[in-house]
Amino acid sequence: MANELKRILIVDDDVALMRVTREALTSLLRCEVDTSPKPEYAFELALKKAYDLLIFDFSMPMIDGALLFSLIAKVYENSQPPRVVPPLLLISGRADEQRAQELLREPRVRGLLSKPYAINRLLERIREAVPDIELTVP
Repeated sequence: MANELKRILIVDDDVALMRVTREALTSLLRCEVDTSPKPEYAFELALKKAYDLLIFDFSMPMIDGALLFSLIAKVYENSQPPRVVPPLLLISGRADEQRAQELLREPRVRGLLSKPYAINRLLERIREAVPDIELTVP
Protein backbone atom coordinates (compact mmCIF):
# COMPACT_ATOMS: atom_id res chain seq x y z
CA MET A 1 0.00 0.00 0.00
CA ALA A 2 1.28 3.48 -0.88
CA ASN A 3 1.93 6.20 1.65
CA GLU A 4 -1.05 7.65 3.43
CA LEU A 5 -2.56 10.69 1.82
CA LYS A 6 -0.75 13.86 2.72
CA ARG A 7 -2.83 16.59 4.32
CA ILE A 8 -2.61 20.22 3.32
CA LEU A 9 -4.35 23.18 4.94
CA ILE A 10 -4.91 26.28 2.79
CA VAL A 11 -6.02 29.54 4.36
CA ASP A 12 -6.78 32.44 2.05
CA ASP A 13 -9.44 35.13 2.18
CA ASP A 14 -9.54 35.02 -1.63
CA VAL A 15 -12.11 32.21 -1.78
CA ALA A 16 -12.08 31.82 -5.58
CA LEU A 17 -8.30 31.40 -5.69
CA MET A 18 -8.42 29.02 -2.75
CA ARG A 19 -11.01 26.82 -4.50
CA VAL A 20 -9.05 26.69 -7.74
CA THR A 21 -5.90 25.80 -5.82
CA ARG A 22 -7.67 23.04 -3.89
CA GLU A 23 -9.11 21.55 -7.10
CA ALA A 24 -5.70 21.61 -8.78
CA LEU A 25 -3.88 20.05 -5.83
CA THR A 26 -6.41 17.29 -5.23
CA SER A 27 -6.36 16.37 -8.92
CA LEU A 28 -2.55 16.45 -9.29
CA LEU A 29 -1.34 15.17 -5.92
CA ARG A 30 -2.31 12.30 -3.65
CA CYS A 31 -3.49 14.56 -0.87
CA GLU A 32 -6.39 15.76 1.19
CA VAL A 33 -6.86 19.50 1.20
CA ASP A 34 -8.75 21.45 3.82
CA THR A 35 -9.45 25.10 3.14
CA SER A 36 -10.75 28.05 5.05
CA PRO A 37 -11.03 31.75 4.30
CA LYS A 38 -11.16 32.35 8.08
CA PRO A 39 -7.90 32.13 10.04
CA GLU A 40 -9.73 31.41 13.32
CA TYR A 41 -11.46 28.37 11.79
CA ALA A 42 -8.17 27.21 10.28
CA PHE A 43 -6.61 27.46 13.73
CA GLU A 44 -9.27 25.08 15.07
CA LEU A 45 -8.66 22.68 12.17
CA ALA A 46 -4.93 22.71 12.86
CA LEU A 47 -5.61 21.75 16.47
CA LYS A 48 -7.91 18.87 15.50
CA LYS A 49 -5.97 17.37 12.61
CA ALA A 50 -2.36 16.74 11.66
CA TYR A 51 -1.14 18.44 8.48
CA ASP A 52 1.94 17.81 6.36
CA LEU A 53 1.92 21.31 4.90
CA LEU A 54 0.32 24.67 5.59
CA ILE A 55 -0.31 27.19 2.81
CA PHE A 56 -1.33 30.56 4.19
CA ASP A 57 -2.08 33.87 2.58
CA PHE A 58 0.35 36.36 4.06
CA SER A 59 -2.01 39.31 4.10
CA MET A 60 -5.47 38.68 5.52
CA PRO A 61 -7.64 40.96 7.63
CA MET A 62 -7.30 40.56 11.40
CA ILE A 63 -4.90 37.61 11.59
CA ASP A 64 -2.27 37.41 8.86
CA GLY A 65 -0.66 34.18 7.71
CA ALA A 66 2.49 34.78 9.75
CA LEU A 67 0.61 35.34 12.99
CA LEU A 68 -1.63 32.34 12.36
CA PHE A 69 1.45 30.17 11.80
CA SER A 70 3.15 31.36 14.97
CA LEU A 71 -0.01 30.70 17.02
CA ILE A 72 -0.27 27.16 15.65
CA ALA A 73 3.45 26.56 16.21
CA LYS A 74 3.20 27.70 19.84
CA VAL A 75 0.29 25.39 20.57
CA TYR A 76 2.01 22.44 18.84
CA GLU A 77 5.28 22.98 20.69
CA ASN A 78 3.52 23.25 24.06
CA SER A 79 1.20 20.28 23.65
CA GLN A 80 1.91 16.98 25.43
CA PRO A 81 3.59 15.27 23.70
CA PRO A 82 4.83 18.16 21.50
CA ARG A 83 3.53 18.01 17.92
CA VAL A 84 5.66 18.49 14.85
CA VAL A 85 5.04 21.90 13.29
CA PRO A 86 4.44 21.40 9.56
CA PRO A 87 6.30 23.49 6.99
CA LEU A 88 4.62 26.66 5.73
CA LEU A 89 4.30 28.12 2.25
CA LEU A 90 3.21 31.74 2.18
CA ILE A 91 1.30 33.29 -0.67
CA SER A 92 1.05 37.02 -1.00
CA GLY A 93 -0.12 39.74 -3.29
CA ARG A 94 2.81 41.76 -1.91
CA ALA A 95 5.70 39.29 -1.89
CA ASP A 96 8.32 42.01 -1.83
CA GLU A 97 7.00 43.19 1.50
CA GLN A 98 9.83 43.36 4.00
CA ARG A 99 8.02 41.34 6.65
CA ALA A 100 7.31 38.56 4.14
CA GLN A 101 10.98 38.49 3.17
CA GLU A 102 12.02 38.35 6.83
CA LEU A 103 9.74 35.36 7.37
CA LEU A 104 11.60 33.42 4.70
CA ARG A 105 14.55 33.28 7.09
CA GLU A 106 12.41 31.21 9.48
CA PRO A 107 13.50 27.59 9.01
CA ARG A 108 9.94 26.26 8.80
CA VAL A 109 8.87 28.76 6.16
CA ARG A 110 9.62 26.98 2.90
CA GLY A 111 8.75 29.60 0.36
CA LEU A 112 6.79 32.63 -0.67
CA LEU A 113 4.74 32.72 -3.85
CA SER A 114 3.37 35.97 -5.12
CA LYS A 115 -0.16 36.11 -6.50
CA PRO A 116 -1.16 35.33 -9.11
CA TYR A 117 0.95 32.16 -9.17
CA ALA A 118 1.18 29.33 -11.68
CA ILE A 119 0.01 25.99 -10.32
CA ASN A 120 3.22 24.30 -11.51
CA ARG A 121 5.26 26.77 -9.43
CA LEU A 122 3.09 25.94 -6.43
CA LEU A 123 3.56 22.21 -7.09
CA GLU A 124 7.34 22.66 -7.21
CA ARG A 125 7.27 24.42 -3.86
CA ILE A 126 5.00 21.78 -2.33
CA ARG A 127 7.29 18.98 -3.51
CA GLU A 128 10.31 20.80 -2.04
CA ALA A 129 8.52 21.17 1.30
CA VAL A 130 7.00 17.66 1.33
CA PRO A 131 9.38 15.52 -0.73
CA ASP A 132 7.45 12.28 -0.27
CA ILE A 133 4.11 13.65 -1.51
CA GLU A 134 2.97 11.60 -4.50
CA LEU A 135 1.69 12.82 -7.84
CA THR A 136 -1.56 11.21 -8.95
CA VAL A 137 0.01 10.45 -12.32
CA PRO A 138 3.68 9.43 -12.00
